[in-house]
Amino acid sequence: MANKIQAVKGTREFYPEQMALRNFIYDKVRAASQAFGYQEWEAPFIETIDLYAAKSGEELVRKQSFTFEDRGGDFVTLRPELTPSLARMIAAKQNELTYPVRWWSFGPFWRYEQPQKGRTREFFQWNIDMLGVNSPEADAELIAVGATFLRSVGLSPERALIYVNNRRLMDSEFDALGIAPEKRLDVSNLVDRRTKMESAKWDANGLDLGLNQAQLDGLKSILGNFDLWKKSDELARLFTALEALGVKEYVKFDPNIMRGLLYYTGTVFEAFDTTGSLKRAIFGGGRYDNLLADVGGQPLSGVGFAMGDVVIGIILQEAGLVPEFILSPAQVLVTVFDEKLWMQSFALAAELRAAGLNVMVSPEPAKLPKQFKFADKMKIKAALVLGPDEVEKGLVVVKNLGTGDQEQVRKEAVFSSLQKILW
Repeated sequence: MANKIQAVKGTREFYPEQMALRNFIYDKVRAASQAFGYQEWEAPFIETIDLYAAKSGEELVRKQSFTFEDRGGDFVTLRPELTPSLARMIAAKQNELTYPVRWWSFGPFWRYEQPQKGRTREFFQWNIDMLGVNSPEADAELIAVGATFLRSVGLSPERALIYVNNRRLMDSEFDALGIAPEKRLDVSNLVDRRTKMESAKWDANGLDLGLNQAQLDGLKSILGNFDLWKKSDELARLFTALEALGVKEYVKFDPNIMRGLLYYTGTVFEAFDTTGSLKRAIFGGGRYDNLLADVGGQPLSGVGFAMGDVVIGIILQEAGLVPEFILSPAQVLVTVFDEKLWMQSFALAAELRAAGLNVMVSPEPAKLPKQFKFADKMKIKAALVLGPDEVEKGLVVVKNLGTGDQEQVRKEAVFSSLQKILW
């Protein structure tokens, strides 16, 4: 037997059941985005490598991107993120847009990473941003969008929380400790690794980075102070707005949230499953400035976040929150009695589709029990039979596949008879 060709490592195959989960996530993403008035948009799936060289880090460009030379000799890449495309598209029409811009997108991305639980090389991602407003209240709106999504998929505050921190607050605390600006990226990465390391080893790493013992002790004191937010006017306003928006129970201040802290300029936040086995963030984002600086636009502040579909998909499955898979979208099967009556079955199905029903027709004549068995396996609720006697008299047999009951009705009464079964 010939060797089967395998899928490319890190890519994903969406059989109908997996596709149903992806569409469920997309539907909830769209509903949460539109509930707050955000417009859907999209960018090219292939971009020039220059766009990322200008906007993203060297590691993303050189190590994580799927880059290749096209037939015209240009170096292009499958997009690894969306922010550079957003910056370019906003800059191109910066003076034509109505601000604040509220945009969202859900599409495919590719990164050449080591596949593992919660991480693949091919994934779908929700990106949502508000551009042109710089306020804690705008930050609160984006957090509320995320909380609305969590609530809509059945994740309660007991199961998922959004942890919030603030770049300016942490900078002021680092200033008080005398931590030099050039060390703050390393210190932020150290904080991000805190839960993954033994305490003694973490302390040693801090000292290796050049922190003195007083600075290390001060840093640990900061990271354990969950009332630190009260020193920040921005965070005080943020929590007031979150309460008004009805989502405060989903949000908690955590000074340990450091990921992206040097990229963001104010509020930062990440959502996590608090009880599951997966420790990766559900989504994360924050406030940023100078979005357009590297693509020729004027300075523009924004706030936004991104959520991949892989982690949230695993969490929903582990929590038993994935809706029951519907084997077929068809509600009705029109059987085919024989070749002579085949077209009558097609015509009846067409009439029912025009009336708004999803209708499947047997692909070829077969014994009726075989057709009923197929419909039952596909969880179709009703079957229709057009035999010679029914066609001659203008009748149709309507069979309830759940109960086995059936009745003969006039052709024009088929829809109302089906309504009793379907609804």
